[in-house]
Amino acid sequence: MIELVTLPAAFGMRNVSPFCLKIEMLLASLGLEYTLSDITDPRKAPKGKLPFLIVDGKKIPDSELIVQYLDTLTSGRVFAGLSARQKGEGLALTRLVEDHLYWLMVASRWLDDDWWPHVARGFFGSLPGVLRPIISGVARRRMAQTYQLHGLGRHSLEEQKGFARRDLEALAAMVPASGFLHGEQANVFDFTVAGMMAGIYDNQPGTWVTGIAMEFPGLRAYTERVQEAVGVWGRK
Repeated sequence: MIELVTLPAAFGMRNVSPFCLKIEMLLASLGLEYTLSDITDPRKAPKGKLPFLIVDGKKIPDSELIVQYLDTLTSGRVFAGLSARQKGEGLALTRLVEDHLYWLMVASRWLDDDWWPHVARGFFGSLPGVLRPIISGVARRRMAQTYQLHGLGRHSLEEQKGFARRDLEALAAMVPASGFLHGEQANVFDFTVAGMMAGIYDNQPGTWVTGIAMEFPGLRAYTERVQEAVGVWGRK
């Protein structure tokens, strides 16, 4: 049996992490039996981030490494039927979504003063009252430092909004009006895009990235279509 370890529910999301949601979608699409569990402190996970799998007592970290593991486990079914070009396009989209748009989404949650109380309550609400502001404040400062090191944190909010809009314009241009990225069956690259967009569209309340994403109804319809195809939804 496969156990998928994720973050707990928060912000109206059953699965608050797009990386966790991507893997849950992939497991469902492959018809593999799995159970879900969660931990509140990612530092307890291998490599200090989520998700990870537990298979026969072995922990497999990082969503991209998990994808490769599942492809081997299923004798190549994860990428079955995809051409080299399609896999290349899918990987390029993955990098756009997970290494750029993701950080803008994180900033819209963690670093927006109006939205920050939802993070403090959703991720740190179970801590004792005296410790909660101390630990959450340290975590927020570390997130700000990481965002600065990434490079996006060096830009003004209006410039960050411009980056987000261009990312979303690119995604909206790539996703089809019907079906999925590479035909009539959703694949791992659809789960990557839809997993990220589900968190942007459905986190409650919406962030400034949500507001921009609402300008792209076709992208939202695609996100709903992918979730429905595998019966796995980000929201509660």
